[in-house]
Amino acid sequence: MSSGRRIFIGDVHGHYDGLMALFDAIAPASDDQIYFLGDLIDRGPKSCDVVEFVKENGYTCIMGNHEHLLLEALIEEGVHPPALQAWLYSGGQSTVSSYKSVDHLLEHRNWIRTLPTHLDLGDIWLAHAGIHPGLPVSEQTTQELCWIRERFHSMTQPYFEDKLIIIGHTITFTLPGVNPGELAQGQGWLDIDTGAYHPKSGWLTGVDVDHHQVYQVNVFDQSVRTLPLHKAVTQIDPSKVLERRRHLMQL
Repeated sequence: MSSGRRIFIGDVHGHYDGLMALFDAIAPASDDQIYFLGDLIDRGPKSCDVVEFVKENGYTCIMGNHEHLLLEALIEEGVHPPALQAWLYSGGQSTVSSYKSVDHLLEHRNWIRTLPTHLDLGDIWLAHAGIHPGLPVSEQTTQELCWIRERFHSMTQPYFEDKLIIIGHTITFTLPGVNPGELAQGQGWLDIDTGAYHPKSGWLTGVDVDHHQVYQVNVFDQSVRTLPLHKAVTQIDPSKVLERRRHLMQL
């Protein structure tokens, strides 16, 4: 059994330079295991470089909703216009601009097709967005695993008795009582998407769960910090999730 660390990386969203700074802070050893929670692409300036880095190093990555948008847009027959418009509107334009050739983009699309929607590590279960609390694992679809929000975040009981669900997808400060850069903990889950692309945050996060260590880089001011997990996490109140979402929608 490996004695190395298990490092989980939140949504990168094309911020390659921030990712390289985060890896400098983490300093992975050869026996460390690196897991990306999806949304490697879109919004930030260097999606191509991020995908190439993860792909060429053989790091484990699950599919995010932005990878799902790309796959719906770039179909085998060419492009699907409505899906392409939705993807470009959601940050895909910056991804397209980061590629020097269509062939390279399609090569990465083919790799993205191979990404799993979830991963069971025994004591830890990975999904980009979460899991539908009313369905067994066997009935979860890409829509739930890559896109779900409030129904998952407002769970009052853990989905698994013996597994921690680690997610990204929802920027943590959009959850009740969570400040920019903080991680969010709910009933049986931990959200580590601290909003690297968002102007209110800029924090890109890596978490060593086994050693309770959090590594963060701010992509805007290049600051770096390392925190014990208990000082980086805010516990949320599930009953306030829907109220917080309604408030954000009104802003």
